[in-house]
Amino acid sequence: MAYVSRLKTEYKERIVNALKEEFGYNNIMEVPKLQKIVVSRGVGAAVADKKLIDHAVDELTTITGQKAVATMSKKDVATFKLRKGMPIGAKVTLRGERMYEFLDRLITYALPRVRDFQGIRATGFDGRGNYSLGVTEQIIFPEINIDRINRINGMDITFVTSAQTDKEAKSLLTELGLPFKKN
Repeated sequence: MAYVSRLKTEYKERIVNALKEEFGYNNIMEVPKLQKIVVSRGVGAAVADKKLIDHAVDELTTITGQKAVATMSKKDVATFKLRKGMPIGAKVTLRGERMYEFLDRLITYALPRVRDFQGIRATGFDGRGNYSLGVTEQIIFPEINIDRINRINGMDITFVTSAQTDKEAKSLLTELGLPFKKN
């Protein structure tokens, strides 16, 4: 039998019905779902040192369990000594089982390791049902060995949902277990 993550099973069995009741959907296909999670990191200092991109790609690969890719600059910026096509960051797009596994590890292991954690802010919604979260240190993930990193860097985590409004997306992410701050 194929492996199914805990959060995916919970979504199908409990969360779909809870959201269907809350928003009055007629069909279960109307219920919003998590489509993908994008984990990205900008490495501005990579203009001077190309090895920083390799470190960023390796760390994101270790954290997510999926191979990261380097992101390239789209245009020249003379003030930053940046040329078109130079690597300036790294990203990973997670879908399916890996997405649910990463979300589960983020909620249960990584976020509680943040110092003085009060919850995540609910101001990261974009108006179309997507949510972005900034993490200031990569050492909150248990996969990262603190003795082997050369710099402490942050990363951005974007949750792309099929929700039409921010209210639906917040309900979905809250049901999945993201700990939003209470107002």
